[in-house]
Amino acid sequence: MRKRRLIALSIGCAVVATALVTSTRLTPAQSGGARKQEPSPPFYNPYPPGILPADLPQEIERVRREVRFIENEAIAQWRALPPPTLTGQPPILAHTGQRANVLLGKLMNFDENISPFKNRACGFCHMPYAGFSGSIPSVNLTMIAYPGSLPYRAGKRTAQRYTYSPDFPVLNHNDTQNAFFGGNFWDSRATGYLLGSPDANQAQGPPVDTQEHALPDTACIAFRLQTAAYKPLFETVWGEGSLDIKFPPNTEQICETPGGAMAFGTNTMPIRLTPEDRAKANNVFDHWGESLDQYEASPDVSAFSSKFDAFLANPTQFPLSADEMAGYNLFRGKANCNSCHLDGKSTAPTPPAPQGTAPNSEDTGAAASSRPLFTCFGSANLGVPLNPRDAIYYQDKPDFFGFTANPFGFSFRDLGLGTFLRSGPGSWPSPNDEWTQFAPTSDGQMQTSSARNVALTPPQCPTTEAPGPYFQKEFFHNGYIKSLKQLVHFYNTRDVYPFDVTSGHCPKGKIEKVDCWPMPEVPNNLDMTIGKLGLTDMEENQIVAFLQTLSDGFTRPYRLSPRRPYHRAPRPSVALRLSPALTRYREAKRLRMH
Repeated sequence: MRKRRLIALSIGCAVVATALVTSTRLTPAQSGGARKQEPSPPFYNPYPPGILPADLPQEIERVRREVRFIENEAIAQWRALPPPTLTGQPPILAHTGQRANVLLGKLMNFDENISPFKNRACGFCHMPYAGFSGSIPSVNLTMIAYPGSLPYRAGKRTAQRYTYSPDFPVLNHNDTQNAFFGGNFWDSRATGYLLGSPDANQAQGPPVDTQEHALPDTACIAFRLQTAAYKPLFETVWGEGSLDIKFPPNTEQICETPGGAMAFGTNTMPIRLTPEDRAKANNVFDHWGESLDQYEASPDVSAFSSKFDAFLANPTQFPLSADEMAGYNLFRGKANCNSCHLDGKSTAPTPPAPQGTAPNSEDTGAAASSRPLFTCFGSANLGVPLNPRDAIYYQDKPDFFGFTANPFGFSFRDLGLGTFLRSGPGSWPSPNDEWTQFAPTSDGQMQTSSARNVALTPPQCPTTEAPGPYFQKEFFHNGYIKSLKQLVHFYNTRDVYPFDVTSGHCPKGKIEKVDCWPMPEVPNNLDMTIGKLGLTDMEENQIVAFLQTLSDGFTRPYRLSPRRPYHRAPRPSVALRLSPALTRYREAKRLRMH
């Protein structure tokens, strides 16, 4: 029999991306000289030992070097692009206009200047080789949320993957099904109600999020773009003079002060602009989101180039392996994954009786989509336990600027969609008061992300599972799950091994995430289509094998810049070995098998 390959929280990451040779950043077009050294932001560390990984400063600098590498790559791509021609009625940027907009989005995505201390880009939390999500293994293992421009403010959730997020529709309530569909972010707060694109709306969030980029005013984006090296490209795409805004003399002082600072009070527009200039700055803010959306919608990010795509196009030429096909049949049958992560076909009637009628049936429906997105665009409360290592719980003290991210401390509970519908703390105001009535039945619900690229890892780290070489990832909104095997095991056994305990307090003789699942963070509105699927250990592994076929890069090389080698790096000191309990469990299991 095959040995179970589950890993517990105490297993550290074995493989991380290598540090790159520092690349020289191109100076802004207006600077005319070397880039000046930016002042270091004041330090904020409310965390007890073991929350911040020991290698965090080095890993932050590694990812920042990678961000600058990609930014320089994008600048070179822009300069090599023939300029588009504005022609026609309505006027269209003909020939290369679409590519110009995509490259503008890429440049803005990897521009560190869009933050108070000019040290954070959107791409910092969304690197290509990690499926455009979190790329620091030790952060994925420990603090979950990525540190923002002000170290070490951090958010409360994992960084969702960019890939295929532009396909999500505008958030609306389906009265017939009594459920919400659409939006972006885990809590769907980027509704897209104004721009018509939740993804463009989502791109507007991090630059002014107090725990991420932390700009205090949306107009700071236009202010910083005025001196960007790619300003000519922005004005090519969005019109000459679109950045001609008269900013007051104290704008830089405002924009280098992180949002949430006590000095701003409740003022979210501290830059004093004329109504005309504020309207221009708002247009720039909208164009920021729209161009980033086009980058994320392009084949550069959402590529549809996985092995599964090749299989759909030509199953004879690109067949799935025996394990992959078995996993696919389980995915759309016994495991019931296809009821939420839709593959463009039908789904077999599961779960087991009495809820379902044929737990071992197979889906025999004909393919209805050649580009399935593996999501229903909805939300669900899967009953994920609270993760006590999440950085948000410890940010209950004011920082240097008088800002407290979470005054509730460990009393905080992430209600997801329910909090947004109430316009609650830590979310955005809801644009629709009629939705508030649905908040109680939406508490705990988080967005059903696309299963595409859930398994994507750096080329030299082909798996999320120990033993190595593997890449430490994090799954679900709070990073509680650490590998794909663990994720499938949770879906399979959540209701087989439930215990009325919190994480870290499973009964003696039980192993958390193996045969003990702590209580859900939010116990109401649980999705009961999972939890007791009756999958064997081999079947769990086969589903993992199928999920790996959803990683882009099979039919054509996926742009995993920086295109440098990865190597086995020293393990971070946060967790070096198997816990004694897990070692005992595995030894006992081995003896039972023999």
